[in-house]
Amino acid sequence: MKKSSILAAVALSGAAAVMLAGCAGGGGDNGGSTEGGGDAASRACVILPDAASSPRWENLDRPFLQEGLEAAGFEADIQNAQNDKEKYATIADQQLTQGCGVMLLVDLQGAAVAVGEKAKAEGIPVIAYDRPFDGADYYVSFDNEEVGRLQGQTVLDGLEAAGVAPADATVVYIGGDPADGNAKMFHDGADEVLSEAGVTPAAEPDGAWDQDISQTNFENALTSLSGQVDGVWAANDTNAAGVITVLQDNSLTGVAVSGQDANVAGLQNILGGWQTATVWKPVKDEADAAVELAVALLNGETPSADAELEDGTPYIQVTPQLVGPDKVKDVVAAGGYATFDELCTGTIPSITDPSTEVNLADLCAEYGVTE
Repeated sequence: MKKSSILAAVALSGAAAVMLAGCAGGGGDNGGSTEGGGDAASRACVILPDAASSPRWENLDRPFLQEGLEAAGFEADIQNAQNDKEKYATIADQQLTQGCGVMLLVDLQGAAVAVGEKAKAEGIPVIAYDRPFDGADYYVSFDNEEVGRLQGQTVLDGLEAAGVAPADATVVYIGGDPADGNAKMFHDGADEVLSEAGVTPAAEPDGAWDQDISQTNFENALTSLSGQVDGVWAANDTNAAGVITVLQDNSLTGVAVSGQDANVAGLQNILGGWQTATVWKPVKDEADAAVELAVALLNGETPSADAELEDGTPYIQVTPQLVGPDKVKDVVAAGGYATFDELCTGTIPSITDPSTEVNLADLCAEYGVTE
């Protein structure tokens, strides 16, 4: 029986060690040709959800997954559903017709469930990537409740900096799309930390992975609270950007705001003092874990993981990192997430006087962000 390690990089960062207990797949050669071109056993079929909820899917996940799979000698068929559930199903049917040795799916509002069922009916293993869904054989993602806990701590840190006691704070929750299984884990992790500190949410509108919707939801919440807010648990940087637009429009400063993804706008808001911190999930770590798992399955091995979801699905966890203004330089130095030119060009409303602008180049210099 063969054994191989999944997620060496994650193991080094303290995540659960995951081992692949490999055994030959029944019947045929599951390794397949390394040349692609129609050999189902050599093809990894990947569906990404959109390009709007986060820039990571096209800018980071796609190239990391493609490079990793191709470097291992397999064909990578990576498609994007562009936030269209019908398109998601059509892409899957096309991929299955051409043949897949493994399917790696980022769920889009439950669309992955039916696709996973079709794949498994054909004997194709299914990996839930980043977002969980019912029926997947494996789940690869960051430790999502830890992401939430880091976000909750971000809000507490911001409240402390502003001299506001958690039990007295007016905090609004701006969560993610409830159809995304991760959204509940982010929420639960954040609420665990915040509630233990004495925070009770003053408003919690329906969640969405959408800047405009989050902006509208927060604006309505702020109106209902007579313009009073001390902190916002925002589930990602895109949602946080919608919140921050409202704060800037109303010249509200000193509000604790969380986020995740370490996207360019989020990092700029952190440098400018509008966002307290973001949870950085180095996508390459997650993609590398998924690639290693997919390659093991394509090679006919039977992987196992040390963690699991509540339904028993093997869960390969990757460790997230918290990034405040002094850590932005580390994200830039890592490459592939935000370039110096993207981050340090232009202006942002001043946190001391939102009616004026401050140069991002000056903020980058202040916090040691270099090319």
